Amino acid sequence: MWWLIHPATAQAGAMQQAWLVLVCAAAVVGIFVYGAILWCVVAYRRDRHEAQHFTGNVPLEIACTVIPLLVVIGLFIVTYLDEMPVDRVSAQPESRIDATGFRWSWRFGYNGDRITSTGTPDVPPTLYLPVGRTTEIDLTTSDVNHSFWVPGFLFKRDAIPGMRNAFDLTPTRTGTYLSRCAQFCGLDHALMTFVVDVVPDDAYDRYIASNGTVKP
Repeated sequence: MWWLIHPATAQAGAMQQAWLVLVCAAAVVGIFVYGAILWCVVAYRRDRHEAQHFTGNVPLEIACTVIPLLVVIGLFIVTYLDEMPVDRVSAQPESRIDATGFRWSWRFGYNGDRITSTGTPDVPPTLYLPVGRTTEIDLTTSDVNHSFWVPGFLFKRDAIPGMRNAFDLTPTRTGTYLSRCAQFCGLDHALMTFVVDVVPDDAYDRYIASNGTVKP
């Protein structure tokens, strides 16, 4: 669909699928509810005739309880099945990167921190990822809560003091994606941005082999 963000990672595809299911379910429920309201307004206008009065309708009450419950259970199952691949971390990722948030920028470490990229509020850092490979991101923070948010990946994960948050990203197409901290963290929160640059795998290998002296 042209009006949606085209998923740029394998994990983003699963999240978009879950979102579409939830939106469609909400649309169906909304159409039914507003249709029922409109029908009651038109069919039972006071100047025509009043609705039949009754004190209970057991089949209707059961249906109004069971159907919403089944809808909620179904949506829970769909969401769970779609989110499991997103939360799953590979035992043998093809590369690992340490990402550390601090007030008010980011530090990215590659190849056991032999290559580092540290930004400032004025000069955002760049996170390089190889296309078509699974990269494990080990997310931490050195001070307060931050949030690693890449809108183009449909992905956000909090960085919490004292906690290591690990997740996998598998980019499916090259490109440059503006990213930011999505957790209010203080004075320069609005300037806490970074860039994710998804590059061909051979360019990424040259970058790592050169210890960061050759840009992808």
